Amino acid sequence: MTTSVKISVKNLTKIFGSHPKSAFKLLQNGKTKEQIFAETGSTVAVNNVSLDIMAGEIFVIMGLSGSGKSTLIRLLNRLIEPSAGHVFIGDDDIAEMSEKALRAVRRKRISMVFQSFALMPHMTILENVAFGLELSGVNSKNRRRMALETLARVGLEAYADVYPGELSGGMQQRVGLARALANDPEILLMDEAFSALDPLIRTEMQDELLRLQENSERTIVFISHDLDEAMRIGNRIAIMQDGQVIQVGRPDEILQNPANDYIRSFIQGVNVSNVLSAKDIASKRHLLNIVQKSEDETPHVAFKLLEQHERDFAVVLDRYGYYKGMVSVDSLQQARSNRQSLSQSFIEITPLSPEQSISDIINDVATTREPLPVVDDKGHYYGVVTKVKVLQTLDRGTEA
Repeated sequence: MTTSVKISVKNLTKIFGSHPKSAFKLLQNGKTKEQIFAETGSTVAVNNVSLDIMAGEIFVIMGLSGSGKSTLIRLLNRLIEPSAGHVFIGDDDIAEMSEKALRAVRRKRISMVFQSFALMPHMTILENVAFGLELSGVNSKNRRRMALETLARVGLEAYADVYPGELSGGMQQRVGLARALANDPEILLMDEAFSALDPLIRTEMQDELLRLQENSERTIVFISHDLDEAMRIGNRIAIMQDGQVIQVGRPDEILQNPANDYIRSFIQGVNVSNVLSAKDIASKRHLLNIVQKSEDETPHVAFKLLEQHERDFAVVLDRYGYYKGMVSVDSLQQARSNRQSLSQSFIEITPLSPEQSISDIINDVATTREPLPVVDDKGHYYGVVTKVKVLQTLDRGTEA
């Protein structure tokens, strides 16, 4: 994933009602949403929101009903006209561009998936997926090719010639996703796209979205009221209340450091074992780190260090900080007796992957005597996970 900003929202405000100007003036003077409604009958749906959405990330916006999340996503492609503020895609301000320029952006750069499938029942699946391409002026041969390729990506190429009524709800939503992806947009806006699906199909669609995003730089803005869904798919999450963004952060940041009591109550009951991963709870403080300078290095120095620090285990890293293995007092003592090298004293242990969820590693941690190292496929060392740390994390999740 890149770290460049894809969408930049600056002081974005939307007021619904017959007196938006007077309501906006009251808002600038510090009046609350309730006071403005009482005085003008106007509703402040989005209140001075500023945030940056990065290229290639799944950015989830969530909040309770009436928090402004669905209004905000519609402001991003100007399906709703803003009362004030700006939405930049690169240097282009969506809020200020002409209708002609806006139509071009919607056809080529931004696609949207709604909660309702909104498929046209008289058209085949292929025709539904190709419809937006037709509006964009793509010729019939290329439309068919692009639509078939997109259907293949969501596993529905065999259903190209059937009609929406012949498909299940989950399959229809896949068609809706394929239609949005057909023109290969830079940005995909998804407004409660999976909310109408039953739990099993919903999880399958989340997996599908994550799979499609694996090798893509597409930026996805996803609206949800389901915190478990947001935590599962979001690289970052923005939580809204009364039209304002209260906190933006990675799932683990929000879980471990809620900004206020509203966020704290909002995340209550979240199953942290499915949200936090091994890298989120790994620590480098629990074990002694030993630097291996050469492959034929003896175990004597490592043994002395464990003895001095009164430790049973240590992690061995190379001089660049990459993981080499783990040793124990016993394994080092045996290597010394057998006149073996430090490398030959490594104990047999399978490191955890940084992205493994706590629920996936609980059994390994519980049944292993040693703390478990967390190492990625390139050898980067994140720290170790201990039984105590897992229990503390699960206890905090229960109390949240």
